Amino acid sequence: MPAASTPELAAEIQARVAAQRPAIVQFMRDLVAIPSIMGDIGAVGRRVIEEMERLGFAEARFDQMGNVIGRIGSGPTKLLYDSHLDTVDVGDRNDWEWDPFIGKVENGILFARGAGDEKQSTPGMIYGMALARDLGLLDGYTLYYFGNMEEDCDGLCCQVLVEVEKIKPDFVVVGEPTEMNVYRGHKGRVELKVVAKGRSAHAASNQLGENAIYKLIPVLQGVRDLNDQLHIDPFLGQGRITASIIQSRSPSLNAVPDEATVFIDRRLTFGETKEEALAQVEALIPHDEQHAVRVEIMQYATPSYTGFVYPVEKYFPAWALPEDHRLVQAGLAASETLWRHPAKTGKLNFSTNAIYWMGKAHIPTLIFAAGVETTAHSLRDQVPLDDLVRATEWYALLPAALATGRQHA
Repeated sequence: MPAASTPELAAEIQARVAAQRPAIVQFMRDLVAIPSIMGDIGAVGRRVIEEMERLGFAEARFDQMGNVIGRIGSGPTKLLYDSHLDTVDVGDRNDWEWDPFIGKVENGILFARGAGDEKQSTPGMIYGMALARDLGLLDGYTLYYFGNMEEDCDGLCCQVLVEVEKIKPDFVVVGEPTEMNVYRGHKGRVELKVVAKGRSAHAASNQLGENAIYKLIPVLQGVRDLNDQLHIDPFLGQGRITASIIQSRSPSLNAVPDEATVFIDRRLTFGETKEEALAQVEALIPHDEQHAVRVEIMQYATPSYTGFVYPVEKYFPAWALPEDHRLVQAGLAASETLWRHPAKTGKLNFSTNAIYWMGKAHIPTLIFAAGVETTAHSLRDQVPLDDLVRATEWYALLPAALATGRQHA
């Protein structure tokens, strides 16, 4: 059984990672240079497969949906590293002070689209897996890298991996930015839409119509007022509700709209259910408009870039691991062994693929990576290069820390 806590092992890992630093950083620069907007990960996925093949992975391929799967080891216990390879769009290119794909390095920080959210975890995971193999740290373990599409629908790709590809891990690490802390939970969410039906008429004779937009006003006011009244969990915090997009349908700019829709992002904390969230919004509809306004949970059935379709409901449960869980403790032990100071645990504020891994499939999951959560999706998307490289050490040591923890449990 590997001795995960020895300073000698930590020093060996750090020396090997230091020697690979130029390759790890260049790999990262290659990844951000390849646009992969909102699920279109074919090109960047091919670059990842190329690197895994170069490092001698036992398996490196695309799945049916178009996600990337890499494997090292053949033990009965499966540990999976999850890193989504897609990003949000860049918006108006004129708003960027530098090319969002070439990026820039300033004061040791890489700024680029996907630098923090979330391409930064892929180099460390892949090089860390190969290093764990080379150092003989995989006794009883199989390691998987899962480079996936996540921006459009959290957890969908994970569900496909388990239910279609039939790969079900025993433990998962999600590579969202945690500033090198070990996070063990976050809120869930449910996506709702409220559709109001009206009656069209010429705008010059608007009294003959029923304006569908106006029917949504009580709902919008109610959503605004409901936000600060929602349940508070001691660990995950307060639930949240936000009206995010409004759309209407009208024959022209000079007509009363006959349909209007508001989309609602409802963040769920512990103690809240999707049924409760739905009922709360339904209660905002005036009694005399209930025949014309409906609320529903959204569905996702958009084909992936390969044409693969897997319909799911857009419900994503809240989740948390106890701090004394062996996976959390292994993550903390790996940090302390490598860097000689106690790591922090905590929670992420936004949603990740962990809503499936832990929220739906109940597979023990934690979140760990370099990067700053608050710069995700922004013009300041970033990752400190020192942390990007240091994370490789942690991904390499975790299997041994987890195995040693089991031995002493």
